[in-house]
Amino acid sequence: MVAVIEKTSDLVSLIQNNKQKGNTVGFVPTMGALHKGHLTLVKKSIKENDLTIVSIFINPTQFNDKKDLAKYPRTLEADLEKLIPTGVDVVFAPTILEIYPDGDEKGSNIDLGDLDNNLEGAFRPGHFKGVAQVVKRLLEIVTPDKLYMGQKDFQQFTIIQYMIDSLKIKTNLVVCPIIREPNGLAMSSRNERLSHSTREKAGIIYTTLKAIKKSKGNKTIKELEQYGLKRLSIAPFEPEYVSIVDGHKLTLLNDMNDTDYAVVCVAVWADGVRLIDNIIL
Repeated sequence: MVAVIEKTSDLVSLIQNNKQKGNTVGFVPTMGALHKGHLTLVKKSIKENDLTIVSIFINPTQFNDKKDLAKYPRTLEADLEKLIPTGVDVVFAPTILEIYPDGDEKGSNIDLGDLDNNLEGAFRPGHFKGVAQVVKRLLEIVTPDKLYMGQKDFQQFTIIQYMIDSLKIKTNLVVCPIIREPNGLAMSSRNERLSHSTREKAGIIYTTLKAIKKSKGNKTIKELEQYGLKRLSIAPFEPEYVSIVDGHKLTLLNDMNDTDYAVVCVAVWADGVRLIDNIIL
């Protein structure tokens, strides 16, 4: 049976006891509304560590749109039902006060190395400051040996790796491949808000990414991006961006030869839901 812990002090005591025994700690931070992608991260952590902790905390500081925060699903009981079969050891489900005892209004002053300015950051101001703020706080509490995140949020894990390196946090970030629905749509908690018809059609996002990758040798970057935008501009989809960037710096590329790590990232609106995806070229 999974242990559900709400108090930070209780979790810290449990972790300290495990570390005194020489046990390694794996950590999967989530905002709940769990799906197969999350569970894949959990299973990998269980395989690689003695103790695995999953946090379920809807972080208010990373929502630049308060309506989005209000609509975010809160499904703790259903999440626990999904987690129990994995054999996870601990679920940390804190209140806002446990995470931000001094209040969250001061935000985050963490240096993100300008990695938060492009892509998602251009459309969601302050989002990554909030993400970095909560992940830093959770890492301070959990002190894990390994932190598990998914590739779908490419900009997010790149920023978190930068933060870990710059602050010399003694945690290894493990990035796991995107888990997809049968039609190729990247699994996301947001997918539940799509109509059945839109969800079926949303496989076009991944097929577009694959088509861009296939054509990278005979089209310019601008042509590839325009091709992606045109292909995704079909009802009910409205692309926000199709951008090819340097995977290290997250800066826009002009030429494929300028990097050894090119990534195409997309954001698409459908049914009032914002979907993101990426593929390494």
